[in-house]
Amino acid sequence: MSLPKRALGRTGLEVTQLGHGAMEVRGERIWNGRPCDDSQANVILNAVIDAGINFVDTANDYGKSELYIGRHLVNRRNAFFLATKCGCHMTYAGDHDETPHYWTRDNLLRNIADSLLKMQIPHVDLLQLHNPTVEQAEEFKLVETLREIQAMGATRFIGCSSTSPHLATYIEWGVFDVFQIPYSALERRHENLITKAAEAGAGIIIRGGAARGEPGVAQGGSNEERWEKFKKANLDELRENGESRTAFLLRFTLSHPHCHTTIVGTLLPEHLRENVEAARRGPLSAELYAEAKRRLDSIGEVPEES
Repeated sequence: MSLPKRALGRTGLEVTQLGHGAMEVRGERIWNGRPCDDSQANVILNAVIDAGINFVDTANDYGKSELYIGRHLVNRRNAFFLATKCGCHMTYAGDHDETPHYWTRDNLLRNIADSLLKMQIPHVDLLQLHNPTVEQAEEFKLVETLREIQAMGATRFIGCSSTSPHLATYIEWGVFDVFQIPYSALERRHENLITKAAEAGAGIIIRGGAARGEPGVAQGGSNEERWEKFKKANLDELRENGESRTAFLLRFTLSHPHCHTTIVGTLLPEHLRENVEAARRGPLSAELYAEAKRRLDSIGEVPEES
């Protein structure tokens, strides 16, 4: 059974609704990532493509991610669409690397040149600004630089990874082909803005659609606090027999009518298989989706006004 596909907005790219976020192969030097050697990266990246996933998202500051994609997927480039991000920088800081962002034209040009070199390709399908403020986008004329890069043939489409309060303004500009936006049952803030962006013709990439997995799989206090909402809303009562909380959450995300793809990352093939199985089962029923939202509303986990 193949994975369901959706058109990524006006790009027309037919992407699998389950995409892959390649941040998990960044290595331990970036944001306390887990160690990931060449063999592990080879196994998981090829497993992603073997599973039928045809959308992979990375960024210039995701450590070794782009390097591993180039090394292990270069001969499978026609099997998937590839997105990366710009505005990034990595700076050596002893036992780790810092990732400041510089929004100059020169840095964006350096980013795309570096990304293409590491991934051994002539262009990406999508180049996204990596979370600038509206003020930064205006001051540094970032859209103009993206269009320059597009005119050079280094990217087919341009996009922006963003959050509120900047997202609404970016949607109004009408210049981005795609938006990458955080969303899940446990983080519904952008639920209405996703709809607004899609209705304006933009493609929608949802990140955080599985809330980084249940605590114990993905560590961190903020993640544990997020998952407390799952219990408080009694969402366990809505799960199918044998369905994990992560699988239910992923299916909730896929139920948003404008989720074109959601990028879920992992280093572990068994977790990838679970995600693929959940995606193949598809969205929640309309009734179950409405009931889950009603329960989340009751605990105050609601979307902001668009």
